[in-house]
Amino acid sequence: MVNFFATACAYLLGSLSFAVIVSKAYGMADPRNYGSGNPGATNVLRSGKKSAAALTLLGDALKGWLAVWLAQHFQAALGLDTITIALVAVAVLVGHMWPVFFGFKGGKGVATAIGVLFALSWPTALICAAVWLIMAFGFKVSSLAALIATLISPIVAYFFMPHLSWILAVVAIAVLVLLRHKKNIQNLLQGTESKIGKPR
Repeated sequence: MVNFFATACAYLLGSLSFAVIVSKAYGMADPRNYGSGNPGATNVLRSGKKSAAALTLLGDALKGWLAVWLAQHFQAALGLDTITIALVAVAVLVGHMWPVFFGFKGGKGVATAIGVLFALSWPTALICAAVWLIMAFGFKVSSLAALIATLISPIVAYFFMPHLSWILAVVAIAVLVLLRHKKNIQNLLQGTESKIGKPR
């Protein structure tokens, strides 16, 4: 029962969509109604409010980190096993992608996934984040950077994570992120994917 409660709480925490929350605090339009329609930092950046985009990125990453960190921190006290930690990692991402508080219309999960990775294994997260930054600054295409970082994440996790269940959680997270980028993949293949910061 405790394991289920921990997983459910992670989903609810993930359901806090910072793109929507920050935009409302700034008096901006709902990011689900302009640009790509994705409630994430890249789409918020299209509004021209860099600070709002930065806060969105930070909030989405922090909730991913916090959900896993809390489960790890209270693991012994609550008797949580390593599989539950893995489920929490996936649940917070699922909450971000399909948030119960915002009509199940969420983001693509890149920032939240990075936050999760930092809690599970900071070397894995740093390598993936570095790849994302290099690709993003080099090609100016956020989705391409996210896809490359996502693809390498299970490989990096294999070398740095201590539990098989955690590695499998990273595989599940990678699959979910790739599926959420299906339209972006199509746009990349067609050469129509938009650049970072430019209107769609």
